[in-house]
Amino acid sequence: MSDVVLTGVSKSYGAKQVLREVDLTIPTGDLAVLLGPSGCGKTTLLRVLAGHLHPDAGEVRVGGRLVAAPGTHVPPERRGIAIVPQDGALFPHLDVGGNVGFGLTGSKGAKRARVAHMLDLVGLPGHEGAHPSQLSGGQQQRVALARALAPEPSLVLLDEPFSALDAALRASVRVDVRRALHDAGATALMVTHDQEEALSMADSVAVMEQGEVVMHAGPEQLYAAPATLEVARFVGDLVELPVRDGRTVLGPLPSDVTAPSGPSIATIRPEHLRIGPVGSGVPGTVGEVRYFGHDSLVEIVLDAGSSLAVRTLTPPVTGARVAISLDGPLRVFPSEP
Repeated sequence: MSDVVLTGVSKSYGAKQVLREVDLTIPTGDLAVLLGPSGCGKTTLLRVLAGHLHPDAGEVRVGGRLVAAPGTHVPPERRGIAIVPQDGALFPHLDVGGNVGFGLTGSKGAKRARVAHMLDLVGLPGHEGAHPSQLSGGQQQRVALARALAPEPSLVLLDEPFSALDAALRASVRVDVRRALHDAGATALMVTHDQEEALSMADSVAVMEQGEVVMHAGPEQLYAAPATLEVARFVGDLVELPVRDGRTVLGPLPSDVTAPSGPSIATIRPEHLRIGPVGSGVPGTVGEVRYFGHDSLVEIVLDAGSSLAVRTLTPPVTGARVAISLDGPLRVFPSEP
């Protein structure tokens, strides 16, 4: 079993507390993603797991084994944890076979077989003799993953592994990496600040804010039912509608939605608003249209004066008169103080 369990993990740098009693469990074989803005503690948590930092409080267990706690610190090389850094960090003087087989024990034949299996797993069969300088950035990252998986680690840590790749390559490589991790049955934790990357790759996503894990859930739940207004804002585009006397600019709250006492904000995703003909909802005028290829984000200026964004496949023309109505779930949160 390679369950990863962090309980009450805290870490400070001088007077600055970077991790605040973090609780996190990653089941065996899952790919979990740490998602959050820069400076929220993601990399510090990764370094605590890897053994490069000592937590000030709390426990870290990997596969049932206590590796960090007050009075206990298993060094990095004895944790059975592999790391895939941002740039792959391949050894330039070794060919692909030498990189993937680095650190493997056993006979030459067994190591060759393991290297071949790993390269096949990451979609690079027959590349044993190539050198890193002959590979694309995406290929180098897949070799780095093969090297990390070769010794069958208890846990694989990936630190923003696609940040150096261009957008088109990033999308294809992360599909290959996710497939390889699952095919290997590896337990993995990946750090990113890219919401799309997190939602498309993860079995579960842990959102961090100011050193705390504020929500840990599957991608669908995280997007559709965020625990807080801050999580809702961070994960995907969001339309915010102030609530006054049980109403928003789009009308009364649905009967199945209860507003908290005090000032509150109703939230909805832009794709859950419908653009229709005048008379089918709240009237407005089409403003700016931003085209993204797969869809468009349309600004609607309501007659009442406010504006909101609607995501649609078939945008109307700028200046057209339209009506807006709800076509999905609203969630209501207390307003920020």
